Amino acid sequence: MSRKNHIIVPLPSKRQFYGHGIPGVRLEQLVGKLIVVEGADGSGRSTQIARLVDWLETSGHATVQVGLKRSTLVSEELQRAQGGNILSRTTLSLFYATDFADQLENIILPALKAGFIVLADRYIYTLMARDMVRGMDEEWLKNLYGIALVPDAVFYLAVDAEELVQRNLSKNAALDYWESGMDLGLSRDMFDSFLQYQKAMESAFRELQKTYGFTIVDGNKSVDEVTRALRKKMDAVLAGA
Repeated sequence: MSRKNHIIVPLPSKRQFYGHGIPGVRLEQLVGKLIVVEGADGSGRSTQIARLVDWLETSGHATVQVGLKRSTLVSEELQRAQGGNILSRTTLSLFYATDFADQLENIILPALKAGFIVLADRYIYTLMARDMVRGMDEEWLKNLYGIALVPDAVFYLAVDAEELVQRNLSKNAALDYWESGMDLGLSRDMFDSFLQYQKAMESAFRELQKTYGFTIVDGNKSVDEVTRALRKKMDAVLAGA
């Protein structure tokens, strides 16, 4: 598949990869569901995924969870490398791509083959948005993540940057170096850098939405309101709509 043919707008009902995929995978055997919840730190992803897991398992569905930096192959090394705040944009990108590829091959695909519902706490879209904000070539990124399986549904929890600041400070009493884009030199002030970086990430996600067709959910609403919205959308996914 050429890079020019990589664009897929609606999420399809038949299994497919975004690009070249992984050789030897029989897509018709992947009978489970892959559900992705995207959003910045403080958007409520983890809370909503935990609620979805409880709801799904109570309804009799087996679930598996994946997310960033959870690969047994490189997660610890990536965590240590980020702690030094010295990674180049390309090294950081390839670290995360390796983390994703390992989980895809060893967790996501086997779980889907077994009929599980796989809930991903972020997917390739966050990784691509981060890299785009850091000046990486979008076509190169599409080719890099051509191994990715097209999910059954992707929900992006959109939250205003100002609200994200308050939520992160309330939870951690501090802002994260990378989530504030401090490596980009946007501002010496972490608070101001965070606002600029998150607004740039929001813009990148809006661009990616045009290509990948994921659903944008208003994450500024209350936790219960977001939960109801996600469950309603999940009902449609499980019904095959």
